[in-house]
Amino acid sequence: MIKRKKTRIVSVGKVKIGAGYPVAIQSMAKTDTRDVDATVRQILSLEKAGCEIIRVAVKDADAAAAIKKIINKINIPLVADMHFDSKLALKAIENGAAKIRINPGNMAKNGELDRVIDAAAEKHIPIRIGVNSGSFSKSIVDPDKIAGEMVKLCLKYIEYFERKKFRDLVVSLKASDVPTTIAAYEKMSAKTDLPLHLGITAAGVPADGIVRSSVGIGALLMKGIGDTIRVSLTGDPVEEVRAGKRILSAVGIRKFGPEVIACPTCGRCGVDLVAIADKLDNKIKDFLAGHDVPVNDTFIVAVMGCEVNGPGEARGADLGIAFGKNRGAIFSRGNIIRTVKASQAVDELFEMIVDNYRKKEKNI
Repeated sequence: MIKRKKTRIVSVGKVKIGAGYPVAIQSMAKTDTRDVDATVRQILSLEKAGCEIIRVAVKDADAAAAIKKIINKINIPLVADMHFDSKLALKAIENGAAKIRINPGNMAKNGELDRVIDAAAEKHIPIRIGVNSGSFSKSIVDPDKIAGEMVKLCLKYIEYFERKKFRDLVVSLKASDVPTTIAAYEKMSAKTDLPLHLGITAAGVPADGIVRSSVGIGALLMKGIGDTIRVSLTGDPVEEVRAGKRILSAVGIRKFGPEVIACPTCGRCGVDLVAIADKLDNKIKDFLAGHDVPVNDTFIVAVMGCEVNGPGEARGADLGIAFGKNRGAIFSRGNIIRTVKASQAVDELFEMIVDNYRKKEKNI
């Protein structure tokens, strides 16, 4: 059982983050924020996938103004992301952003940062201090040294905010490489009780980015570090949310309905197990998209290619099937329930899963 570090509780709209609350999944809209319809469509698709906090880019006054229209059409809190222009931050706050993300070093002139802090305090919304490794000299190559510089800078900003009596802070310290990211978050976690937003910045295309994010975010979560996560991918943001759910599920922090486990297959397998596992997994996802699932429900479905890796090895599964020649034995917790034709296996198993969840829905 992972023991999460006790961190300060911060409210992002209706979502509370910090100790005692679920690690929240965040993503970022990849549309032009000024295009309200396109942005809303993407956010609604992300909501359906399980996104709980959404961030949008605010690059000009029109984008800041669009926030007011967008939040009236979505159901999750919106974070406004800006860098150099404090006036845009003020406009985003005025138009209803539930949190803003800034790099304070980019707002260092003529009291710009003070005005942003005062506005956020008046509206009772948090600020995320976002520090990236790219802000530091390229001559520093050692991950631990870069991480140390990131933490040093971040603590300097935190001290300034708290001198202003502003405590609703969230912190992120992202790098594009895993070792630097892990080192930075470990150092920061030891020095503050602020909630931490985890991620590997510019992680890459899905095939690579999911691996980097799973290793980096997963390693930190296993240490009890992290209160929100974002998997940053060069691609469809829905994949970011799906990957985030899989990471949280894999480390055992949250569960999102049935998990399909399947053996890798070998020469003993007499069926097309890849097609069977994919078909079952897709049917489950389609079903769950329109149904309520109990919070942190753990339900394991095993798809096994032969009797060797069947009811015995997968005895921990709530439901499973092990295939012989043209037939499959459906089992639960290692006990065989019945045998079915291989061609009927997916439908039979799926119906049993549906029956299980319909019973649970009645008790939600």
